[in-house]
Amino acid sequence: MHNDKPFIIVIVGPTAVGKTEFSIELAKKYNGEIISGDSMQVYKYMDIGTAKITHEEMSGVPHHMIDILEPDENFSAYDFKNRAQQLITEITERGHVPIVVGGTGLYIQSLIHDYAFEDETISEAHEQRVEAELARLDQLSNEELHQYLATFDEVSAEDIHPNNRKRVRRAIQYYLKTKKLLSSRKKMQQFTENYDTLLIGIEMSRDTLYQKINKRVDIMLERGLLSEVQQLVERGYASSQSMQAIGYKEMVPVVEQNMNLEEASNKLKQHSRNYAKRQMTWFKNKLDVLWLDRENKSLSLMLDEVSVQIQKRRT
Repeated sequence: MHNDKPFIIVIVGPTAVGKTEFSIELAKKYNGEIISGDSMQVYKYMDIGTAKITHEEMSGVPHHMIDILEPDENFSAYDFKNRAQQLITEITERGHVPIVVGGTGLYIQSLIHDYAFEDETISEAHEQRVEAELARLDQLSNEELHQYLATFDEVSAEDIHPNNRKRVRRAIQYYLKTKKLLSSRKKMQQFTENYDTLLIGIEMSRDTLYQKINKRVDIMLERGLLSEVQQLVERGYASSQSMQAIGYKEMVPVVEQNMNLEEASNKLKQHSRNYAKRQMTWFKNKLDVLWLDRENKSLSLMLDEVSVQIQKRRT
């Protein structure tokens, strides 16, 4: 390639757009190994709801970062970056091409830019004080919690919707731990590329994508999504963070007999469509992506476009 940085291909796009199929064909053509950039496929036993690739679908292409954790283990963009960097080194040393495939935007951004993560390790006593304060704040409504954030970090409060309780809480937690503002940290980050990256996005019209998403949910249910969630609940994972993911949080009430399957299915479709819309907004705004139109182009035409881009790097 045209410089000394490791060459990697990154494929992004919304859920159900066809990233898996395309990545397999690309890996076959360029002797690639695939690194999953999906925040949920790292978990064991969570196969159907995450649309995890099957052994047969892999077609002999090596896959990494799949089924590496128990559902109650934590996994962050920081963890992803560290593991993925090591994998890229190993794959490159084998003479293969690392192909990162995923829809978790922050994971991708953390890897292909010099995304600054701070060590938030604190003393046990300080940790206990932070947790006690967070427990008190957890009693507040979304609006009250958001107002509390605004008392010390107005910029973050403006950036985060009051109903996005998880992000509001995270900004507060960061301040309680470090006495620094999350908004200030974001300003200081340097987005210097670490790799010679070919960043490809797959897209299609919203109507077509939404149809594919609805169909995918129906197929998930046919394949036994409810049974998968029931087994996870029986294993004691109901309150794990991983179970808050789309595909799982909608089915838990059905398992607990608090909602019927049809209502849960409709919620799952709606949540998945909303997520796909957020993904596209994120990728379009945050990353400089070469977009390929899956709706109007065959896989072979898309592969040809990628070949042109790779050839440019070799000349």
